[in-house]
Amino acid sequence: MLSKNSETFIACDAPYGEAKIAMFGAGSDSTTSFRPGARFAPKYMRAESYGMETFSPYQNRDMADCLIIDTGDLDLPFGDSEATLRAIQERAGEILKDGKLPFMMGGEHLVSLGAVRACAEKYPDLRIVHFDAHADLREDYLGVRLSHACVMRRCHEIVGDGRIFQFGIRSGDRAEFEWGAKHVETTRFGFSGIDGLREKIGEAPVYFTIDLDVLDPSVFPGTGTPEAGGVSFEQLRAAAESVCRNLNVVACDVVELSPHYDHSGISVAAAVKITRELLLNLHK
Repeated sequence: MLSKNSETFIACDAPYGEAKIAMFGAGSDSTTSFRPGARFAPKYMRAESYGMETFSPYQNRDMADCLIIDTGDLDLPFGDSEATLRAIQERAGEILKDGKLPFMMGGEHLVSLGAVRACAEKYPDLRIVHFDAHADLREDYLGVRLSHACVMRRCHEIVGDGRIFQFGIRSGDRAEFEWGAKHVETTRFGFSGIDGLREKIGEAPVYFTIDLDVLDPSVFPGTGTPEAGGVSFEQLRAAAESVCRNLNVVACDVVELSPHYDHSGISVAAAVKITRELLLNLHK
C-alpha cells in the first residue's frame, strides 16, 4: 500500500485506502529536445501550492473536502527511457489496480507513455485527449523513438486509429500533420468542438494529458519549448472542465513545466491552479 508523501500538494493528504485520486511526480526530462528543467516541476508545484487557496470559486468546491493522496516522486534513472517508463507504468498500474484515479505531475511529455501503457492494460478501449502546442507525432526525433516529440505516435501504437483527440496544436513538421490527418483527430490553435467530444467518445475510458505549453508563453513562459500563439488560462480551464465533466476520465497528467525559465513564478502558479481545478473536477 502506498502512503502519503511527507510534502504534499496542498490538501492531498488523505489515507491511501480512502483516497479516490492518487497523485505522483515523474520528474524526468532526459529526452527534452530544447531546454531541460521539467524534472523539477513536481517539487516546485508542491511548494507553490501552499500559496493557493484550497477553495475554488470556479466550482464552489474545496480541496479540503476531497479524498486525494500525494504519494510523492518516483526515483527515475537518467539515460534509460525504458526503465523510466516501466517505473511510471508500475506506479500508475498499482493505483489503477486499487480502484483509484492516477494523477501524474511531469516531467516532460514522454512520461505520459508509461501511464498510458498502464491504463491500456486495464482499459483496452482507451481513448486519449491531448492538449498541447505540439503534435508530438514524429516517428523519431534524431533517430530516437522514445522522445517527448514522439509520445503521441507511441501512444497511437497502443490505442490505434481514431482514438487520440488533440487540441491546441500549433507546431509540428509537415510529416506529422500529414500522418496525423490519417490517424488522429487534431484541432489546431484552440479548443473548437471540445464540448462535442461526448458524442464521439461516449462512456469509453479516457486518458487526459495536458502539456502546459498549450498556454501562450505570455501566460506560461516557464516551459522547455515555448510556442507563440497559445490559449489563455481561462480557455484552458474551461476546456479541461468540459473534458473532466463530460467524459469518463480514468487517469490524468500535467507535464512540461520547467520552473527555472520563469523567475516571476507565474508559470508555476498557473500549473498549480489548473491542477487544483482538475483534481476538483475529477473527484467524483
